[in-house]
Amino acid sequence: MVFHWFRRDLRLHDNTALFHALLSGDKVQCVFIFDTQILDKLDDKADARVTFIHKALAEIKSQLNALGADLWTFYGNPVEIWKAIVEEHKPNAIFTNKDYEPYAIARDNEIRTMLLSKSIAFHTYKDHVIFEENEVVKDDGTPYVVYTPYSRKWKALLNKQPIQTYFTDALFGNFNTTSVSKMLSLEEMGFSPSRLNFPSKSTTQGVIKNYAKNRDFPSIEGTSRLSVHFRFGTISIREKVQKTLELNSEKWLNELIWRDFYSQILFHFPHVVNGGFREKYDSIKWRNNEEEFKKWCEGKTGYPLVDAGMRELNTTGFMHNRVRMVVASFLTKHLLIDWRWGEAYFAQKLLDFDLASNNGGWQWAAGSGVDAAPYFRIFNPHNQIVKFDKDYKYIKKWIPEWDTSAYPKEIVEHKIARERCLATYKQALDDGK
Repeated sequence: MVFHWFRRDLRLHDNTALFHALLSGDKVQCVFIFDTQILDKLDDKADARVTFIHKALAEIKSQLNALGADLWTFYGNPVEIWKAIVEEHKPNAIFTNKDYEPYAIARDNEIRTMLLSKSIAFHTYKDHVIFEENEVVKDDGTPYVVYTPYSRKWKALLNKQPIQTYFTDALFGNFNTTSVSKMLSLEEMGFSPSRLNFPSKSTTQGVIKNYAKNRDFPSIEGTSRLSVHFRFGTISIREKVQKTLELNSEKWLNELIWRDFYSQILFHFPHVVNGGFREKYDSIKWRNNEEEFKKWCEGKTGYPLVDAGMRELNTTGFMHNRVRMVVASFLTKHLLIDWRWGEAYFAQKLLDFDLASNNGGWQWAAGSGVDAAPYFRIFNPHNQIVKFDKDYKYIKKWIPEWDTSAYPKEIVEHKIARERCLATYKQALDDGK
């Protein structure tokens, strides 16, 4: 018997590692481990992402049960869980899809070492990106740190290597047949169900075809809302890229390429987790005013587009991408609050939280990241309203008291904030020369 270990690939169809496990010649048993190394750090015991994962697993378990197979769920430290599974079942191999985050790499290396000591193979595969690690690099073999040349090489490589999908359906007879186990409940792990609504897995062709025209306007349904499904692998990135190519939606394809770009940045430069990619930006003297940060978190800064975005995030676990840029720029540039504070808050709240993309986006806004906005580019939140929400539809939706005496006054004046930011950044960068 061999095992397939689900992680951020929560689907049976077009799942690379599962496909190879089913081809191995051994019967395949599927498992998922609720990792306490991750879950113990979550303060919100109604965390919507845990509920999302639990629902996706229940769907997989139901599908497997219909085939006479089952999904086994565990709760604990993955290293210790695998030691116990190996001791009891003595598998021939473990199959799983790669995760490129530093914690995941360290965890997998520890598990691989343990398994190899017992002559058990640990097979890992690329699945949640199109190109990984060193597949898209410069001619000298070094990683790209600017998006545009990376995307050009990415597209050229895609033309040479058409996407392969993995049709697991024909192999479903190779699952291990077993009696149905009881799935771990949220309550057994100390969690409770979230009340947030989750976006659908499907999106209309019209959204993808009209993405370039509609994507910047937060009051309309101009984006796919598929990011949470990409994050946890409930849909196949390969199938969506194929569909995008069929619809000839260059802008939407570019957004998918950003995912790969930030993933390979995190892989090659893991120091970005805790510090700036451009390390001289770490010398910025942040103001880090806790009261202002609280107002930013609550959507009470007096800047309507910023506040609407934060209230949307707090209520739904989602924020429109254009608005994400505005609120991140406001925190780091207007308030001079460390980008890591904002990144951590997004990590708590976003349904689609992905370390590589969240870190990349925040460092882009702060000027410290790869291919970042220059430090002197400071969004004017008022101008952003004129450009992208001129009828105040988005703002009125999330701020019912807008344009009344109940709405707070601006916590900082734009011109003063801009001049303060320019001086602070220039000082830090001059000192860092």
